[in-house]
Amino acid sequence: MSVATAAPALNETETLLDRIRRVITANPSVLPTIASVVIFVGMVVFGEIAYGRIVQANTLSNLLINNAHLIVLAVALTFVILTGGIDLSVGSIIALSSVAGVMLSNAGWNALAVIVAMIGIGAAFGVVSGVLIRYFNVQPFIATLAMMFLGRGLASLLSTKPERLGEDSPIRWIGVQLKIVDGPKVNDLVITPAVVIAVIVVAVAFFVLHRTRTGRTVYAIGGSESSALLMGLPVHRTKVLVYVISGSLAGLAAVLYTARLGTAQNITGIGWELDAIAAAVIGGTVLTGAYGYVLGSVIGALVLGLMNVLITRDGGIPPEMTTIITGGILLVFVLLQRAVTRKRE
Repeated sequence: MSVATAAPALNETETLLDRIRRVITANPSVLPTIASVVIFVGMVVFGEIAYGRIVQANTLSNLLINNAHLIVLAVALTFVILTGGIDLSVGSIIALSSVAGVMLSNAGWNALAVIVAMIGIGAAFGVVSGVLIRYFNVQPFIATLAMMFLGRGLASLLSTKPERLGEDSPIRWIGVQLKIVDGPKVNDLVITPAVVIAVIVVAVAFFVLHRTRTGRTVYAIGGSESSALLMGLPVHRTKVLVYVISGSLAGLAAVLYTARLGTAQNITGIGWELDAIAAAVIGGTVLTGAYGYVLGSVIGALVLGLMNVLITRDGGIPPEMTTIITGGILLVFVLLQRAVTRKRE
């Protein structure tokens, strides 16, 4: 290649880097999200080089199928964290909703009614959390912690043994794998209705947060609740609404997870609230509120899912390392977020 030919390519690269630099300079809050994308791509490249068969339809399909419920939970926590709040009850909501849903389905309830009931349980928990936080000035951590214990206790009252969804239940259809591309051997591109539902949830959440007054209010509350009140925004209603959204999406995540596994148990979902928070933070959502993106939270969820895939492929890394690695990544992103917020201050 001649010097003359290489020069335009170099200039184009410099122009692209300059554009990225200008975006980061104008809006530093995108830096953690960009970092999460870089980490995800780096993990894919590393996995392909070290273990092989990562960049293929079957692996990527399973990544989406196995983490559809986590993607929905990450979206739920994004709404709450953007207001400067937290929701520790989503894991317990999944346990209660899934156990109640399986029992209702086995009792002969219509499948649609069961799904509505499961989502409704989550919404009810969200209403209680929102009311405690808004009207009784209870800290979000305490309010949702109380709901976490309540949900886990109610799930244990319903059943302490695994409840199996009937083989003929229409709810199982949500977890059925549908082949999109028939690849060589087992390398097929497949999805499930649960993945489609998760994608729809992400799209709707993106629209709400970035194209509606409700979304602008969510960001404004996280930036300064008093300023949002002075601007005449519906702060009080929105603060309750974000917890209703979080609870409802947790109920929906219970539907997706139960449909895939076909079982429910009172210990389901333990620690999932922390996984969802980690996914949101890794995706660039700042814990103090006001900064974050739904699509970033989705990337964060996929980072956690891909990490499990790589550890499984390695075979020599103990499963316990998952939490250690997650903690390390989370610490890096918290420090990165702190640097970003300081720069904006």
